[in-house]
Amino acid sequence: MIAEVLLVLAGHSSSLFPVDHKIHPSFAPLLHPGERQCLESLGLIALRYRKIKEAANRLSTSPSRYVCALCATLNNILKAEYETLVVELESKVLRRDASTVGSGSFVPLSSIRAAFSEWDAPMAALVSLVDELETESRWLPGPLIDMLIVRSRTGVHKIAEIFLRLSVAVQLVWRTQLTAFIVHGSLASIDPLSGADYILLPGSIPSCVSEQARESIAYAGRAVGTVKAAKWQKQLPRTLASEHTAMLEKVLPQEQHEFDLVIAQIRTNVSEWLWMNVLTQKDVEDAVDSLANYFLLRNGEFSLSLIREFERLKLSRLTARTGPSSTMIRDQDLDLALLRASLGTSAQHDPSLIHLKFSLPLGPLRPLLPSLVPPAPTQSISSLTEAGIDSGLFNSHLLGTPLVLSYVVSWPLDLFLHSVDLAAYGNLFSYLSALRKTHTRIHTCWTSLSNAQRARRRWTGLGEGGTSEDLELRRKLLRCGWGIVRDMNWFLDTLLGYVMTDVVEVEYRRLRDLLGRGKTSTYKGDLGVTPTQPPIQQTHPSQIAPSASNLSNASSTSQHLDFTSLRTIHATYLDRLLTGCLLTNPGLTSTLRSLLEVCEQFVAQVERWGGDILPPLLFEGSIRGVDEEIGGLVRQRWAVVAEINQSLHDLLESFYEQLSTLTSQQPFTASTDASKSILLNASVANMTAYNVTKAGKGLDGGVADVRRHVERLLLRLDFNGVFSAHVGKVRKQKAQVLIEGGLA
Repeated sequence: MIAEVLLVLAGHSSSLFPVDHKIHPSFAPLLHPGERQCLESLGLIALRYRKIKEAANRLSTSPSRYVCALCATLNNILKAEYETLVVELESKVLRRDASTVGSGSFVPLSSIRAAFSEWDAPMAALVSLVDELETESRWLPGPLIDMLIVRSRTGVHKIAEIFLRLSVAVQLVWRTQLTAFIVHGSLASIDPLSGADYILLPGSIPSCVSEQARESIAYAGRAVGTVKAAKWQKQLPRTLASEHTAMLEKVLPQEQHEFDLVIAQIRTNVSEWLWMNVLTQKDVEDAVDSLANYFLLRNGEFSLSLIREFERLKLSRLTARTGPSSTMIRDQDLDLALLRASLGTSAQHDPSLIHLKFSLPLGPLRPLLPSLVPPAPTQSISSLTEAGIDSGLFNSHLLGTPLVLSYVVSWPLDLFLHSVDLAAYGNLFSYLSALRKTHTRIHTCWTSLSNAQRARRRWTGLGEGGTSEDLELRRKLLRCGWGIVRDMNWFLDTLLGYVMTDVVEVEYRRLRDLLGRGKTSTYKGDLGVTPTQPPIQQTHPSQIAPSASNLSNASSTSQHLDFTSLRTIHATYLDRLLTGCLLTNPGLTSTLRSLLEVCEQFVAQVERWGGDILPPLLFEGSIRGVDEEIGGLVRQRWAVVAEINQSLHDLLESFYEQLSTLTSQQPFTASTDASKSILLNASVANMTAYNVTKAGKGLDGGVADVRRHVERLLLRLDFNGVFSAHVGKVRKQKAQVLIEGGLA
């Protein structure tokens, strides 16, 4: 019977257990209840072992190399530990070992049960594993590794050890795929990590790999694969590939910190090689210039021409009398308007103009006239984002519908400009173009009111005309209208002057200065940043990163700006632009949008009234009805103008108060994700030898400099002390109320 039990434990069938692990009914009366329990427990272990072996043999034919590696490792574990235990126990029985055979003549079932007791929990866990594996027809490496790692986190040492070995086996296969991808740029035909476009496929990366490491994997794989596919004369050196392979062989994805460091190091090395051999500094400087000219509106004549072309496009569609198709504005119409706007400007012969492209996310539209409805209560950016709406609140000012300006980048410039960078530039363009367009419309309104005033004064002399009933109201209405236009024009002049001069121009010049000095600057402090540790040395620095070699002679040797520092500088440049333009503060952004809407509403009202605040002198009398009295139209217009005037000044005071509060808030940093992923990558790649100086020097000493930007805007707005005097008066009145109430 002992031989039969050992055969059952080895995976053979037996008449003792005809169906499952239950003892045969014929043998049950012959056994002691304790013996029966021991036999059924051993039968359960044997049954689970057979299930695992059969499932492993079936799964071994899977097309997934990861499942095959798991099954092979599982069979090895069972063979090396469980089957060896069966053979050892049989050997002890045959040798009549005293630890197994009692008195040299009989073998207690309890001793066999005790020998296999350690496999109770592991066999149950492995049965659950193979059942889960067989429920899915296809296992991707990411979910498979995640599942094995989760199962290995248990308090049972034997189970944790087995699942850890299975997880490591699958990770080794995945690491081989990863090495082929990011070191050689090769993609497997079965279970590849990415598609032909070098975008990582869903489920190809385990969740233990951080987002920064995933981006770096995609970046390095695409860079190496593209260079290899292009068959350029310069390819990545073999010594670098060997070094990267050796680095990857020392880590596994489950070792997250070490794995992230290795991936960041590989990305840094690839970036440095690309910076020295593929993506030149001239390409970067040309791209920065083009983005500044068109997205930051540094090319003023082109931006004004583009705004006029869009107004002309809307007018032509509104006045079209043919079919409905000719009244729609499509993407191609916007691109044609872009080309027409460049005619006669410095952008006419600019080759970078072909990279600009407008798109309408909501599809073609029919143009609408400016709204006369007062702006609704504004929402903060956070609430709009939670509702699924784009945080670019200004992208509908040019056409009345969301409009996106994009910059088409190709290899190798897309290594430098990422989607988050282009999204930040798009938001800046929407914001600046909204300011410029509204400013232009206010100027047009001013011109219209001036022409109407001159024409009226030809007949009225120094007065405003009208009857004795509405003479005073006409004078008051005209003065209030002129005051509104003056205040709007002053505010937009001040804001545009601040944004274009103190923010855009200053930050652009600072960036260009850093790029220019990066060509000939020394390592020590010339870039406005200080190394926290020496750059990581390469095996062949002359081939990869000259900026990282000969540290001892750094103070006297000319160094190039390395690629990682370039991306960090550009990310900080965008961050400072967004913060300086107030786009990272939801309250200020919402107030600015409301201010622009009030300006548009007022200009639309003046246009509807024929370009003048006052009605014509004989207008009321010529259309006077039975129930209409003299001055009724003037009073109606006065109600509209007074409401706009009140809304404008309330918003201006709110804007100034929020701006004043902003300078005292900490931390004074950006809250958008304009270049979040880049900044996070920069924090991971702190090995690139550049860090922000605490003294606030250079481009990254940003908190103090950006605060000065906002202080300049406060000085511009409150140059005559009107806002601060009003705020002081309000605070004094509140304090007096508290004193009178006995609360202060």
